[in-house]
Amino acid sequence: MRRLSFLLTAVLLAGCASDDGGATLELTAALPEKVPSGTEIRIGDPAIQAVLGASGLDKELSEAGVEVEWANISGGPQSIQAFRADKLDCSAVADIPSLFAAWTGTSTRIVFQSVTVDPLTHPIYQLGVAPGVAVTSLADLRGKKIAYSAGQAQGALVLRVLQKAGLSQKDVTLVELTSTGDSYVTALGSKAVDVAPIGAANAKIYKAKYPGATAILTGIRDDASTLYCLTSSVQDAEKAAALKVYVGLRARALLWQNENPDGYSKAYLQKVQGLGPEDAKDVIASDGVKGIPATWDNAIARLQATADLLATEQKQEKLDVSTLVDRRFEKVEADAVGSQVVSGDAA
Repeated sequence: MRRLSFLLTAVLLAGCASDDGGATLELTAALPEKVPSGTEIRIGDPAIQAVLGASGLDKELSEAGVEVEWANISGGPQSIQAFRADKLDCSAVADIPSLFAAWTGTSTRIVFQSVTVDPLTHPIYQLGVAPGVAVTSLADLRGKKIAYSAGQAQGALVLRVLQKAGLSQKDVTLVELTSTGDSYVTALGSKAVDVAPIGAANAKIYKAKYPGATAILTGIRDDASTLYCLTSSVQDAEKAAALKVYVGLRARALLWQNENPDGYSKAYLQKVQGLGPEDAKDVIASDGVKGIPATWDNAIARLQATADLLATEQKQEKLDVSTLVDRRFEKVEADAVGSQVVSGDAA
């Protein structure tokens, strides 16, 4: 039960009540320091869920009075649907879902940013090429059928790749296909498409499964990794206090993941994802080291550039992405890792 004493003493609250009786926290107010016992947040963050358990950091959540209702949800389409049904507070995604949430009338805020320390060496995606299709450079994309999902990170990457190659949408055939599970790999293997962005960690598996299949690097930074939440959840004083705890522990969990690859492999890649030890090892090798940026400036600039590109290419409204980011949490995650922040976060 939410504690009335907390509601009466919380600092800088708006002073009005939300629909469920909790106090509303202004988006410009300081994050509350204390979490009322039993405060619950609903989060779709499967990898971090596993890491928190393996590292023992989940105990600190409980000690802080935070209860997490975990959801096996990640990615834009699933999370936006769950937000609209009020079944979820936050979800781990790339940066694109926050844009499409705004464009489709769902108000969210990014509360966590992480980066890959060497993003061009360890990209999240490669361009998978169907067996027998000749694509060895971005210029070879002309005339090809490319898997495309407008509301996902993969779709934005396709547009950025075309831009880098000096091509337009008219120079290729974009095949609308939501990326779920192995859908892109299956589409490539069946030659329903010629090219599709696939997880770099799965490229080796894909090439082994389909003789003649290949993959190429994009040469584009694609390391956006965020946690975004319903704005109404961030405005709930008690949930905001719980999220402050969660964001700090999430930052520490990522560093634990870097330092304990075997533990991460067993807890998530093998136990949750069902990968064998060797495939899990390949995933870790391709993942790269995750870092917590000292500032979100560069990440926000990259998100604005992506929003501008999508507004042009997809005929969306112009967005000021600063309205989608809750920078109060910037210091929370940086403070949680101290001197281990990634200084500069090179653009």
